[in-house]
Amino acid sequence: MARAGPFPSDARVMAAPSSAEPRPMTPVSAASPPPLGGLSLLALEPMLRSWLLEDLGRGDLSAPALQGRSARASWQAKQAGVFCGGVLVEPLFRQLDPGVVVQLQVADGERVQPGQRLLELEGSATALVAGERTALNLAMRLSGIATATAALVAELSGSGVALADTRKTTPGLRLLEKYAVRCGGGRNHRLGLDDAAMLKENHLAWAGGVGPAVAAVRAEAPWPCRLIVEAETAAEAAAAVRAGADGVLLDEFSPADLAALVPRLRQLAAERGAPVVLEASGISPEVLRAYAGTGIDLISTSAPVTRSPWLDLSMRFAPVLA
Repeated sequence: MARAGPFPSDARVMAAPSSAEPRPMTPVSAASPPPLGGLSLLALEPMLRSWLLEDLGRGDLSAPALQGRSARASWQAKQAGVFCGGVLVEPLFRQLDPGVVVQLQVADGERVQPGQRLLELEGSATALVAGERTALNLAMRLSGIATATAALVAELSGSGVALADTRKTTPGLRLLEKYAVRCGGGRNHRLGLDDAAMLKENHLAWAGGVGPAVAAVRAEAPWPCRLIVEAETAAEAAAAVRAGADGVLLDEFSPADLAALVPRLRQLAAERGAPVVLEASGISPEVLRAYAGTGIDLISTSAPVTRSPWLDLSMRFAPVLA
């Protein structure tokens, strides 16, 4: 017998219920989550499909045991944290069965407690089983990032300093991992090299200094482009402000050094007649609070993405309906 394919065109895997239809559910969306970086869920569908195919291969060999059945399932949190990934559940399962209905009970970005129900699903049993692992893996990964971000944001509470992410993301998951940072209360730095120009040590060395590097980028970049200079010394930071940088990333400065440097940079920005965003990086999350009173605007860190554990979630099935 030929092995079945995983998507709705395959009758074996996605067969409609043969008898009683499931009780209708009205999809109720919780509070609107942050936008996915301007990218619609429609644009995510090819990625969702590829992730499903990674698990399904040529088809779920357990599907015949569920043939013609409809079912219900629910997600529950097994740990306290910040939920993220609910926005992906419906488009993911609908790739397997357009009739799957998802009812969100918790919005992305909301805090959850152990045992709390997060969402309910109803549809063909084959679709719910086939999509379970992929959907949970995504949501647990993103919820872990959102939870870790929220903890760091809490450290900065009341300081006026924002927390931002970096480009240290998992290839293929950048958009979603940065979405998770926003669900945890953080801000996104560049989504990619085409978002803003950031001049680092090599740029400055190869261009012949801060001034020439800034001038070269300004001459070629489109007019809305923001330009950031990563500075490793006070002299580089001052040169960046004088050269007209929109932002200065102050890398691995101590809190005492920043407290002394920031007022000088603000004064230079005032003299040029344009504000500057001052950002600190290279900071261990354990000492985040020490930087909150230095006068900076932003702290960027990769920690929520690179160090966070997954948040444990589970999918529980109701008895299969005849």
